[in-house]
Amino acid sequence: MIARLRGIVDSIEDGRCVMDVNGVGYLVLCSSRTLGALPEGMSTLLIETQVREDAITLYGFFTTAEREWFRLLTTVQGVGAKVALGILSALSPDQLISAISAQDKAALTRAPGVGPKLAVRILTELQSKAGVMPGGGTAAFPAAVGRGAASDALSALTNLGYRRAEAEAALAKAVEAHGEDASLDILIRAGLKGLAK
Repeated sequence: MIARLRGIVDSIEDGRCVMDVNGVGYLVLCSSRTLGALPEGMSTLLIETQVREDAITLYGFFTTAEREWFRLLTTVQGVGAKVALGILSALSPDQLISAISAQDKAALTRAPGVGPKLAVRILTELQSKAGVMPGGGTAAFPAAVGRGAASDALSALTNLGYRRAEAEAALAKAVEAHGEDASLDILIRAGLKGLAK
């Protein structure tokens, strides 16, 4: 099984790229998020290999979190590899965790191939698993922190090195104290204050 490829991205097309590894071109299917993150020159893709009777297919991911979400999404009945890549193109791992914790069906139906029934199935089956997935903390995280300035504040705090679960808890209190319409700088200051305690 191929687990990782390191080489030069030879070409990028819609939903896939060709990675040149020592003169061998590997066709790798990817989300638009991964394709957009690929740098020029040497690059590394994490690979999920699927072997079927008629084909060996490589799916590539720029981050471990995206690969883990791909694996989890494809465990849901009705979610194949193509639909999973569509979901990962529409939503980042953090956004997926927020959507699942908030039971936000509309967010999932933005992805190609996901209708209302499949969205409900994904939300139901993954609700208990989303909290332990990379790119997120607890599944019971308040929905308000998954949107707008609160979401940006969460990203800022995790980039400063705070663990996501701690940052979420501090920001949940900040949103509660200052309201969902609080500005980004107010939320960051309040979050830092809560984390300092």
